Amino acid sequence: MILPIYAYGQPVLKQVATDIESDYADLQTLITNMWETMYNANGVGLAAPQVGLPIRLFVIDTIQIMEKSKGAEGLRQVFINARKLEERGDPWTYEEGCLSIPEVRGDVERQPILRLQWLDEHFQPQEQVFSGINARVIQHEYDHIDGVLFVDHLKPVKKRMVRRQLEHIRKGKVKAEYKLKFVRN
Repeated sequence: MILPIYAYGQPVLKQVATDIESDYADLQTLITNMWETMYNANGVGLAAPQVGLPIRLFVIDTIQIMEKSKGAEGLRQVFINARKLEERGDPWTYEEGCLSIPEVRGDVERQPILRLQWLDEHFQPQEQVFSGINARVIQHEYDHIDGVLFVDHLKPVKKRMVRRQLEHIRKGKVKAEYKLKFVRN
């Protein structure tokens, strides 16, 4: 089932999410719905707060954005109760966007190497080092479960430039090719 994506201004997007247990109600259905919602919106990642749930869960699929020759380097993964263990390397800038903030893009600096600990969809503990675009997408989605949006990372001049667009989104004055849920005024 395709879920509505919560748009900029929804309070859940600024909350620090909480851990879940393996008996979380309908978890597998939620994960399936998140995949379907993400693909329907042409996204490469989706965090539970973006569908209105303040829990530490996100999904990513970078395989679809890798060059054909590098497809095997992509990643399709569920992350539950993730914790950053280390970020390192010289920060690199890349233009990011977000399904919760349609029509807004901006350059974000992130470190290129990330060591992460998480539970997979079967609640098996995992730990791995990620780099490049995989690390970036994970960092972006991880920010969501910490109540941080990519626009929070923009340089002050760019933040001022997108302020009006963000206000339009908050007021529901934006169109997207997927269903958005706006703050009720």
